[in-house]
Amino acid sequence: MDVTHAIDKAVLGGRFAGIERIDWTAPWFAPLAARGAGWQRVVLENPADYLATLRRDARTEGYTTGRGAALTFIAQAELPAGTAYEAHIAVTGRVPTRDNLHDFFNALIWFGYPRMKAALNARQASVIERDGVGSARGAERDALTLLDENGVIFVTADAALRRALVEFDWRTLFVTQRAAWETRCHVRVFGHALLEKLIAPYKACTGHAWVVDAPIEYFAWNPAQQRAWLDATIAAQLACVPLSSRMFAPLPVSGVPGWFSANAEPVFYDDATVFRPGRRAARSTGPC
Repeated sequence: MDVTHAIDKAVLGGRFAGIERIDWTAPWFAPLAARGAGWQRVVLENPADYLATLRRDARTEGYTTGRGAALTFIAQAELPAGTAYEAHIAVTGRVPTRDNLHDFFNALIWFGYPRMKAALNARQASVIERDGVGSARGAERDALTLLDENGVIFVTADAALRRALVEFDWRTLFVTQRAAWETRCHVRVFGHALLEKLIAPYKACTGHAWVVDAPIEYFAWNPAQQRAWLDATIAAQLACVPLSSRMFAPLPVSGVPGWFSANAEPVFYDDATVFRPGRRAARSTGPC
């Protein structure tokens, strides 16, 4: 099949614009590549089959929402008028999905972190039931939205590295403790809007970090074991920890060692417009 023709067909009218540019070898995409690359091929070769592919994969995996509804995917137009998106998913398991990269990555995160997404959605739905939709989301929904859209997971087995992150000590985190990365800390991207931005990454691209303290043996586990542990651990935290936007630590993803070749030079971190000074109190997202 002619690849150029396939791409032209997929992006016609803005549908899935830019999907051909996803580089699954990039460290932020690589953990999701096995399934994501397959979905990308479906979009490029026969986009009409995309939604059916998501539904088939959801049936195969047997994932559910936090309220036990079987996960599946529907066209955005099937969302009943006047129904809150998060509440609809929680009750029915049906995720309204548009033909664009934003919703492509949202679906991919449902498969990558199914327990975490289910717990996040259940809490969003509970807040809506309690407070209504309203013109403003409120602190709790704001925090849930930040994690869902722009979150990264910072995993560490070293309290000094946690402290360096929350206190904006970029020199320690990224330069003097560079050897600690992948042995005592690492980052995984969770937010689907952030993944969309990272198709064309830029230096100031910043995630909202949910900090997870892990046992040192975590860093000897294989990627599937690590992801399963994170999925279960954060899902449990999401069920009960107090939430506000201030609990997140800003993390410029361009600074992560090994993610951008330019950051091999320490001078890279001298850019105070990206690696800003500041101090925060360390916050635990551990057991409730």
